[in-house]
Amino acid sequence: MSETRTLLVCCGTGCLANHASEVADALEAAVAAAGVDAVVGVEASDAATVKRTGCNGFCENGPIVKVHPDDISYYKVRPKHAEKIVASLGGEPVKALLYRNDEKQLVTRQLDNPFYASQRKIALRNIGEIDPLVIEDYQERGGYVVLERIIREAVPPETVIQELIDSGLRGRGGAGFPTGIKWKTAAGYARGGGADADGGQLPAFVCCNGDEGDPGAFMDRSILEGDPHGVIEGLAICAYAVGAEQGFLYIRDEYGLALKNVSAALASAEERGFIGDDILGTGRKLHLEIVRGGGAFVCGESTALMQSIEGQLGEPRAKYIRSAQRGLWDYPTVLNNVETLVNVPYILACGGAEYAKLGTARSSGTKVFSLVGKVNRTGLIEVPMGATLRHLIFDIGGGIKNDRAFKAVQTGGPSGGCIPEQYLDLEVDFDGLTEKGAMMGSGGMIVMDDHDCMVEVARYYVGFLAEESCGKCTPCREGLRHMQAILTDITEGRGQPGDIELLERLGHTLQQASLCELGKTAPNPVLSTIKYFRDEYEAHITAGVCPAGVCPELTDFYIDAEACTSCNACKKACPTGAIEGDKERAYVIDMALCISCGSCRAACRFDSVCTRGKARGKAAAGAGTSAEGKVAS
Repeated sequence: MSETRTLLVCCGTGCLANHASEVADALEAAVAAAGVDAVVGVEASDAATVKRTGCNGFCENGPIVKVHPDDISYYKVRPKHAEKIVASLGGEPVKALLYRNDEKQLVTRQLDNPFYASQRKIALRNIGEIDPLVIEDYQERGGYVVLERIIREAVPPETVIQELIDSGLRGRGGAGFPTGIKWKTAAGYARGGGADADGGQLPAFVCCNGDEGDPGAFMDRSILEGDPHGVIEGLAICAYAVGAEQGFLYIRDEYGLALKNVSAALASAEERGFIGDDILGTGRKLHLEIVRGGGAFVCGESTALMQSIEGQLGEPRAKYIRSAQRGLWDYPTVLNNVETLVNVPYILACGGAEYAKLGTARSSGTKVFSLVGKVNRTGLIEVPMGATLRHLIFDIGGGIKNDRAFKAVQTGGPSGGCIPEQYLDLEVDFDGLTEKGAMMGSGGMIVMDDHDCMVEVARYYVGFLAEESCGKCTPCREGLRHMQAILTDITEGRGQPGDIELLERLGHTLQQASLCELGKTAPNPVLSTIKYFRDEYEAHITAGVCPAGVCPELTDFYIDAEACTSCNACKKACPTGAIEGDKERAYVIDMALCISCGSCRAACRFDSVCTRGKARGKAAAGAGTSAEGKVAS
């Protein structure tokens, strides 16, 4: 009988959208057939098993199938490939499904793939390796060992908290507050900072923030889908440390697969006695409940999230009293995000001091990023803190698509900042990004090239935040609305002298006067783009030109006849039929039909579609209101 092998099929959301479930079904059918027909080296039905795992990270090349213990990774697998994969077990891999590296060489092992080669997976350690619906898979990789040891040995909660303090772990949700200090503070208020009506210990609560709402971010989603038990164990350890018997997992309502997998994991964890009324027969209690997100971006803010859990409107409150003292129902509450919690079992297994050796002096450990945008290799990555932007974008990400020039990278979600080329060698950690006008945020990272307009980027994010503002405080509600109006005027050719300075004043006001971090950080996209790309703002306002050729009211397109190869791609992409030409004559754009959407330039692979500024008169037709008048109105 041949050696038993496991076929791990990535069934994260991205791969499921690309028919990964059908791939898994086809592999199961092929394995079953091979058990009867003895295809190649497969002689029995138990010679291979198929597992459906969480996200492998390299989403654009999915569905991904890994073969263990042969350490073979296949990419862009389709159901039609199933029989070939099963037939190859124990023999030569299917070359057509292997990845080609930058030198066009076939690579078999996942760690030889340049996307994975320099990653260090801690938060993502189990994802892609286990079936998230099978608790035994998690336990085989050391799952629940730490929780069981702590509870059975009655390890003092102070010892657990000290390990977190020693690790230097900072909250991965964006704020970067030291996790161990937060736990210690809440435990102190619960145990010694007050008493209930009967003179006993105050109740405490623990919460997991899974309300990830940043455009382009899917870190927490992938962890909840692919390693729900890791999050549950981390939250259970937190509850033990602070003395909580009730906890909540607040999960974004749109995350259907995450909700499904976490629900199943909670049921199996309770069945095995890791949570419930009598944890591991010790009499301890912990009940964990899922709360579906309220559908608002602001509910990711800690106090708004807790208001939502309580059944109230998800609005922030002033933080002169921290949630660790008075959170849910005015009791001590610890709120950590998904990535923070999944690190906890690992830290307590290896030791806080050992974990602290990773990363930088003030930002220890690793960080998960979603690397997306104009980069050749997009996906979910995890690297030690302190890795440079250049390493992330060019080594792991493979550089800029179509060999275009790198322009900026936006980090930290809609409230993050845009970092230009001059800081590509910046070490990525909490403090370094903040110093440059950006932020770590939850880990979203969007790469932009020279075809991106930084004024339009700022307008987009301010528009998103203006819509998501809860409206409770005037600076955020009104300030964002006015910033959006000014940026819209600039991108549509109605910008006026003084607009840039007014945007800066509005931004600084929001930073100082807003109630919560949404408002305080909302100006980051504007202030950072003004700081590093002020010339683009000035070109829009003074010359009526969008240098990147993005803003339709300021851009005309034309085709360079000498560079054009007559491939017809631009004509096919044009939504208005404005392009004419054929193999015999040069392609041209009929400006009477052109709407300056840029579809032709995006489709052209030869840089033959060029841009120029529109006539200033048309672009500025609606101008005339002064910068101060815009706010006054």
